[in-house]
Amino acid sequence: MDHDTLLQVLNRRFGIDGLALDWCRDYLSDRTQTFQSGSLQSGPHTVSCSVPQGSVLGSKKFVAYTEDLVEVVNRHQLGHHLYANDTQLLKSVRLTEILPVIDTIQHCIRDIHSWCASRRLQLNPTKTEVIWFGSKANRRKTEDIDLALHVGSDAIRPAGVVRDLGVLLDEELTLKQHISKVTSVAFYHIRRLKKVRSILGPVITACLMSAFVLTRLDYCNVVFANLPAATIAPLQRAQNAAARLVKGLGPRDHVSSALRDLHWLPIQQRIIYKLCVLMYQIHTGRSPSYMSSLVIATADISSRSGLRSASTNRYEPHTTRLKFGERCFSHAGPKAWNTLPADIQDLTDETSFKRRLKTFLFQQAYTVQ
Repeated sequence: MDHDTLLQVLNRRFGIDGLALDWCRDYLSDRTQTFQSGSLQSGPHTVSCSVPQGSVLGSKKFVAYTEDLVEVVNRHQLGHHLYANDTQLLKSVRLTEILPVIDTIQHCIRDIHSWCASRRLQLNPTKTEVIWFGSKANRRKTEDIDLALHVGSDAIRPAGVVRDLGVLLDEELTLKQHISKVTSVAFYHIRRLKKVRSILGPVITACLMSAFVLTRLDYCNVVFANLPAATIAPLQRAQNAAARLVKGLGPRDHVSSALRDLHWLPIQQRIIYKLCVLMYQIHTGRSPSYMSSLVIATADISSRSGLRSASTNRYEPHTTRLKFGERCFSHAGPKAWNTLPADIQDLTDETSFKRRLKTFLFQQAYTVQ
């Protein structure tokens, strides 16, 4: 990030001037850095570009510096997601439209390359990935089509799996590779804690299990919504192993009582919990627009205005022809939310909502039939 260019962007696009702009200029200017290896040290060297890594303002200034990249993408009518320095281009396409869409994406990338040059940034093709999502049958029909993206002299070949903010997405969106990775890491930490279980005791072991294992099982777990039970079974096995270690049980001992004593929700209920929390944030107006735009309240549907359901907090699940479509948030989120009692949906305090929601799901999971 070039400092002079950043200051121009802050002034022209965001209207920052006067003392505020002088403060930003002072924050960026006269910075130095040194490099140290053992007892050897070089520098200090003057830093004429970039912002301090890990600083509070660093990420905000980078977002301001790159914010108008959206205009470049919109000109080509492509979808996009931007998160820090990670930019994704998205397009839903029929089989008969693949080649025109490839051409559109390549033109967009060329424009992005020119935009990067204007900001003294460099587009790195070696760190660029492309993946085509689709059913096995549809992907088989594309075997004779060149699906690579050509950026200058570089050809970006389609990948079988890509990482999106820590989630591994495969071509058929089965998430089996991601679940396998999460489970592998979870069992790695369980094996490490097993060596010191007798020293730590059950209370500290339970805390460490929550920190090292459960957090990984919960990360982005809404993407597991409505997956087949066999697919998410490895996650439940990892949680069961963690509970057995905390409680000192053998590998063949029944684990339900241990999970109940630890007050751990099973994997399926943990997924529903996260879905309902996201829906609550949408319902109370605390979510970003890209989330709230995915669902619609029953009361907002004109054809339902005269029905009894219009006076409730219900949301309409997105209708889908295929079972696969039930995994999308626009279907899974409202469906999970609609199962909650009205007194939980009506809560205005998020902490109280989460507490009541966990109690509700806990009773569903462990109530003896």
